[in-house]
Amino acid sequence: MSSTDGFRADWAQKDFYAVLGVKKDSSVDEIKKAYRKLARENHPDSNPGDSAKHEKFKSVAEAYDVVGDADKRRSYDEMRSLYGSGGFRGGYPGAGGPSGGASFNLDDLLREQGGAGGGIGDMFGDLFGRSRAQSRPRPQKGADVETTATIGFVDALDGVTISLRLSSDAPCATCQGSGGKPGTRPHACPECDGAGYVVAGVGGAFSMNETCPVCRGRQVVYDAPCPTCFGSGRGSSSRTIQARIPAGVADGQRIRLRGKGAPGESGGAAGDLYVTVKVSAHRLFGRKDEHLTLDVPVSFDELALGAEVRVPTLGGPAVTLKIPAGTPNGRTFRVRGKGATKADGSRGDLLATVEVQVPAVLDPTAREALEAFRAATSAKPLRSNLFEAVES
Repeated sequence: MSSTDGFRADWAQKDFYAVLGVKKDSSVDEIKKAYRKLARENHPDSNPGDSAKHEKFKSVAEAYDVVGDADKRRSYDEMRSLYGSGGFRGGYPGAGGPSGGASFNLDDLLREQGGAGGGIGDMFGDLFGRSRAQSRPRPQKGADVETTATIGFVDALDGVTISLRLSSDAPCATCQGSGGKPGTRPHACPECDGAGYVVAGVGGAFSMNETCPVCRGRQVVYDAPCPTCFGSGRGSSSRTIQARIPAGVADGQRIRLRGKGAPGESGGAAGDLYVTVKVSAHRLFGRKDEHLTLDVPVSFDELALGAEVRVPTLGGPAVTLKIPAGTPNGRTFRVRGKGATKADGSRGDLLATVEVQVPAVLDPTAREALEAFRAATSAKPLRSNLFEAVES
């Protein structure tokens, strides 16, 4: 029996639930709580020189690595069920039964299940970190892609569909992402034994899985590499897609379009596309969240005496602002329902701010009128209280 077979038989006969002191039907939280308690009690750092506790710590870590993972736990339970019901005759794979039954080797069974369809080999493949040479590479999601799009001010308010030309990483067109020369057959990667990953120790009883550096996670290798991608399995793709920019998008906003990124490998899903939207400025209007802003030029007399001023709206008829007499410069008037589209389909408001325009040149009549106004209001200087406050 090979060392790998012994390793499997050892796991088949271990009761990881008993090691953790929990029942088979214990919840995930109960298993985690038991593991943490035992790990603290038996950790090597807390028990220097105590070899018994060190071994206990390793057993606890091994047990939790299996029953603490949903997929591994399911496979382990199925394996234990087969083992306990006589599915593995002889008490362990590769040995004769107590009643003289024929010897049985689990590795032979795994090889027999290597054809089309799953079988017991698929059920135990992930649990034991070993795959068959006929295993198909794992599906891998495509890479996410980022791009920038510039749209008009009005399009940002109403929403728009735009065309985007994208260049992204993609499976090689010659080998379809396999990395092998067309016509050649793959075989299991010798470095990871077809698992797609290798186990790297991180100190103590702990270890972690890393992508295999030889097959790059594809599980298989080819003797002859693809002449186009030189075995990498990767190429480039250029395509044009239609992307819908939602109504009300703001300048600088990042939009996620699911499944519009780079194609996946081995049947994996495509990545996502992230579009950073740049919105062009408008000649008259500005934007403040769901509201539009507008600066309205007015004269001094319109604010002092009151007036009705016509102002434009975006995509609709003009509206009239009624400015009361004595309105201060910089006051903002709200015109409801004339702003940007909100997420619920309603619209924000138009915020119109009045700004006094000072004429650069005055004709004689206007100058004479202003001088008369100055004389009429000179008895009440505007800044007298300001200077008194400073002097006191």
